Amino acid sequence: MNLDKVTDIYDLQRIARRRVPRMFYDYCDSGAWTESTYRDNTDAFERIKLRQRVARKIDNRSVATTMIGHDISMPVALSPVGMTGMQHPDGEIHAARAAEKFGVPFTLSTMSICSMEEVAKATTKPFWFQLYVMRDRGFAADLIARAKAAGCSALVLTLDLQILAQRHKDVKNGLSAPPKPTFANIVNLATKPAWCLGMAGTKNRSFGNIVGHVKGVEDMTSLSDWTNSQFDPTLDWESVEWIKERWDGKLILKGVNDVEDAKIAARTGADAIIVSNHGGRQLDGAAATIDMLPPIVDAVGDQIELHLDSGIRSGQDIFKAIALGAKSTFVGRAFIYGLGAAGEAGVTKALELLHKELDLTMALSGETDIRNVGHHNLLEPPVSKG
Repeated sequence: MNLDKVTDIYDLQRIARRRVPRMFYDYCDSGAWTESTYRDNTDAFERIKLRQRVARKIDNRSVATTMIGHDISMPVALSPVGMTGMQHPDGEIHAARAAEKFGVPFTLSTMSICSMEEVAKATTKPFWFQLYVMRDRGFAADLIARAKAAGCSALVLTLDLQILAQRHKDVKNGLSAPPKPTFANIVNLATKPAWCLGMAGTKNRSFGNIVGHVKGVEDMTSLSDWTNSQFDPTLDWESVEWIKERWDGKLILKGVNDVEDAKIAARTGADAIIVSNHGGRQLDGAAATIDMLPPIVDAVGDQIELHLDSGIRSGQDIFKAIALGAKSTFVGRAFIYGLGAAGEAGVTKALELLHKELDLTMALSGETDIRNVGHHNLLEPPVSKG
């Protein structure tokens, strides 16, 4: 596919909508209940205004930085997204390869289609692994051990999915991996020939980290039943300590969107927090993450590294997050749109767009080093209350 005329992430979104089966496109591009938080995540970025500075030397610019001690080409990591391999055949492998070549981290979801072993085999540098804690703690411990064996260099522990919120589009579409052979699905799939052809050429059509690794989970039906019963509502801060005892590498806590929770998270000994509301897919009505970032920075920014996700669609959004105190950002839908549009090339295009927008925004704001970006680059920076 010729991506030369793609100018922003929304162009990739429009292409992905045409190419990806409805249930999987909707899975990515949706929020919980009324989707108010999903919408506000992006709207909140637009409310933040930048200071335009002129007649400043802006040559020799750099957006390179670090995340938890890792050198990266720009302050971006690819978020863990479930069923990435249903956006594009072998999607996790395509996204991981694009991230590796671009010099940013890729995070593999527990609920991925390609297993961590397959992604490790297809890449040459360590990636990160995201962990959902299940009731079956033996399986959780096994996932951690497998992540170590696969060479994963960081563990991202999701804290905000002890119970699954309702996402209306998923219910209406009868979301499953692979799709059930219903009349509606067959009709929709008939309009996605490239996707169908790609899926016919891969064996990865279900949840690779789970099927075959859990006793009694060998097919779609048993997997669905097991997953619905396995998200652990007893996950608490003591569970974080249990995980730390089994994982001796870098640990990132994902899903913190409250000052008091951030204070607790900062005392766990983790290496970083991701300020996140799960992209608006859990508690509908929760605050946009960029609105919560300033008070969280005030509360714990000198104690632990802070990252931010949810709502980022441009390099300008990344710039604003850095200006408000984030060390780096995670992007989910932005790269998923690229993946659905054109596989690895589409993810690369998404990263190129974000990089270019970030670099140009930094230049027009009168900065040459992303590490120097701060509140002074914003017009009337939000006043945090701590």
